[in-house]
Amino acid sequence: MKTLLRVGFTLSLVMALAFGAQAQLYKTGIGFRGGVASGLTIKHFIKSDAAIEGILSTNFRHRGGVVTVLYEKHAPAFNAKGLQWYYGLGGHVGFHEGRYYYVRHHKHYDEHYDDNVVSFGVDGVLGLEYYIRDIPFTIGADIKPYFNIPRGGGYWDSALHVRYVF
Repeated sequence: MKTLLRVGFTLSLVMALAFGAQAQLYKTGIGFRGGVASGLTIKHFIKSDAAIEGILSTNFRHRGGVVTVLYEKHAPAFNAKGLQWYYGLGGHVGFHEGRYYYVRHHKHYDEHYDDNVVSFGVDGVLGLEYYIRDIPFTIGADIKPYFNIPRGGGYWDSALHVRYVF
C-alpha cells in the first residue's frame, strides 16, 4: 500500500509540473480543513502561480494543536477551468499531551506520560482544488506527508477543505 501511495504521489507531482502556470483564480481564501488534523486554513497568493498557506489545526489523536505554513506552486489540471493541482513544502510546530503523543510501548512513553510535548518538522503537500466562481468558494482535497524532527517519525495526513475566497 505504501508503494502504491508513493507511486501515485510521484506520478501526480510529475503531472502537476508538466502543466504551465496561469494567473491565479483568486487572491485570498479562508476556510475549514477536515481530516486527521482538522482546523482553519488560509491561503494567499503571492505570485500568479504561488501561494502561502497557513493551517491552524487540532490533532484529536494526539490531543494537541499544530501550526503549519506551506509554500505552494499551482498549475492547471486536466484543462478544466477553475481546477488546479498544487504541491509544496513547509513546516509545522505542534503542542501535544505526552500520554497521547506516544503509543503505549514507545521508548519515550513512560518518561513523557504527564508532559506536554513540543514537536516541529517538515511538511509536504499535494492537492487538487476547484474554484466555484458563482458562490465564491473553493473545494479541494490534499495529502500532506510530514516528518517530526526531534522525535522522528513520518506520517500522512489527508483532508478535504472548503474556503471562501475574495
